[in-house]
Amino acid sequence: MMTVLIGYSPTPEGEAAVHFGIRQAKAFGEDVLVLNAGEGREHDDPGIATEQQKDHVLDILKKSGVAFDLKQYVRGNDAAEEILQAAETADVSIIVIGSRKRSPVGKLIMGSTAQRIILGSSKPVVSVKAD
Repeated sequence: MMTVLIGYSPTPEGEAAVHFGIRQAKAFGEDVLVLNAGEGREHDDPGIATEQQKDHVLDILKKSGVAFDLKQYVRGNDAAEEILQAAETADVSIIVIGSRKRSPVGKLIMGSTAQRIILGSSKPVVSVKAD
C-alpha cells in the first residue's frame, strides 16, 4: 500500500496540506502519514505541534476515514531532513507540504524548508497554500 506523506506544521498552510493529502489519499486508495518535526532547540519551537494541535489533526484524520499514522520527531533534525528521510524509507507515492509566499530575496537569505524538500526529494512534491 502506498502512502501520502504530509509534512505538517501548526499553521494554516500545514492544515491545508493535511486536507489536500487526505483528498489525495482517498482518490488513490492510499494511507496517510502525517509528520511533524523540528530540531527542538527552542523551548517554544513554532514548528512543533502542541498536544492540542496534534489532537486537532487527529480529529481531522479520524473523521476522514483514511488509514493514517501521525508521528512527531524532535530529535535534532530539521523538518526537511525528517520528511526527506521518511520519504526514502516508507513506500511514499507523494509528499504534500504547506508553503507560504516568500520573496525571492527572503528565500535566498533565510532558506526554505519547502524549497529544500522540493529540491531534495526523489518523490513528487505538492506544495499547498492556505485559503
